[in-house]
Amino acid sequence: MQITLIGAGFCGSTLAVELLRQGGPDTRVTLVGQPETFGRGVAYGAARPEHLLNVRAKDLGADAAVPSGFADTLALGERGRLDFLPRLAYGEYLQSRLQQAAEAASGLARIEEEAVAVDRVPGGFQVLLANGEDFFSEVVVLAVGALPPQRLAGVGPRLAVDRRYIGWPWQDGAIDTIAPEARLLIVGAGLTMADVAVTLRQRGHRGPITALSRHGLVPQAHLEVPGAPLELPPGVHQALRDHDLRGLVRTLRQLSTVVDDWRRVVDALRPHLQPFWRGLDLATRARFLRHLRSHWETLRHRLAPSVAGQLQAMQAAGQLRVVAGRLLRARVGVGDVEALIRPRGADSAWLGHFDVMIRATGLDTDIERSSHPLVATLRDAGLIGADPLGLGVDADAHLRLRDRFGTPVTGLYCLGPLLRGQLWEITAVPELRAAARDLARRLLSQQAGAGRGAADADGDLREAG
Repeated sequence: MQITLIGAGFCGSTLAVELLRQGGPDTRVTLVGQPETFGRGVAYGAARPEHLLNVRAKDLGADAAVPSGFADTLALGERGRLDFLPRLAYGEYLQSRLQQAAEAASGLARIEEEAVAVDRVPGGFQVLLANGEDFFSEVVVLAVGALPPQRLAGVGPRLAVDRRYIGWPWQDGAIDTIAPEARLLIVGAGLTMADVAVTLRQRGHRGPITALSRHGLVPQAHLEVPGAPLELPPGVHQALRDHDLRGLVRTLRQLSTVVDDWRRVVDALRPHLQPFWRGLDLATRARFLRHLRSHWETLRHRLAPSVAGQLQAMQAAGQLRVVAGRLLRARVGVGDVEALIRPRGADSAWLGHFDVMIRATGLDTDIERSSHPLVATLRDAGLIGADPLGLGVDADAHLRLRDRFGTPVTGLYCLGPLLRGQLWEITAVPELRAAARDLARRLLSQQAGAGRGAADADGDLREAG
């Protein structure tokens, strides 16, 4: 059975390693991805030296059975295992791990080219590449990671193509063209904003920076030394079992008042969130997204202490200002960018003037709005359906993609952030590596079943003969 993985970032490379490690000599895996970030992905391949991981080295092993694998590979000592290392180092680790697996098994084919279409054909799928070539595969796994950022609502057509609007700060060195004295508007106040601010600070930027987001919340920081693991009390477990969102929030608030650090509560909750989310109805999920999502993400997706310290220093100096509000309109002005902003809770708006506007709104998984070539082609062909809340794709409990009619597509799977609609917590290494391991087992068991079926059929034919 030919298994094709589209996307050679963390998800694709980790799943490829699992398939090669768990499978036998007949396992055939094709890994398709962009040449410039092959084996590392955008998050770790397009990072800059000052961009740090948001998780301690000791917890970042790509093998679910060996969480310390990353730190072990680097032979880090006790203190080094608690550090937040450069993302580039993690990309090299992923690339090296893939190379070692490929050398140990002969079943990996690398295609450093973009996949632009997947068509269903008898017995499987035909995968079309951007260079015009195509090939057949019985199984395809969509592992493209997050989607490219979309143009911001309210951004005028002239501004959208103007050099003063940077839709993706890491593309083609766009951030390096910003003048040190420029007045900046960054739309978004999460992890991407933090990366942009740190890079600007490293470059010696002196101009004022305004970061705008709906709630004006900045990611919280990790502690220098993590707290001890926390055992959740019975009330929290009961709310989780009952899929009671209101009760869970209430019990967590009570718990946070008696625990020495709220981070221990968040970390203890994480292993329970996928089954909890699966049990929530659509209305409850929508309520969470409306009222709690922003608050949860600032607590859940935390910054390395040194990065948080740099942001705090920029705020204390008056260089960085975080504003809660909504961008109503942005357009090209007379030599600048005019942005009409309505502060949160206000009836009126104010007009700001900036030299450069940067989109830094982070993770995008809404396939209905995406212009990603492959995802858009699959969506328009009806081969994949969208999560009703715009969180990604529609998939079943086995990670099989459902088509626009809600029917699982045999042989078509997904791994990564596009599964947020089904799992919610599926954007970080601990959850992704476990999902990769489980999906590899499922695909290989199907391969073994197909092989046994073929052998039985062959035996029946010989006996009949």
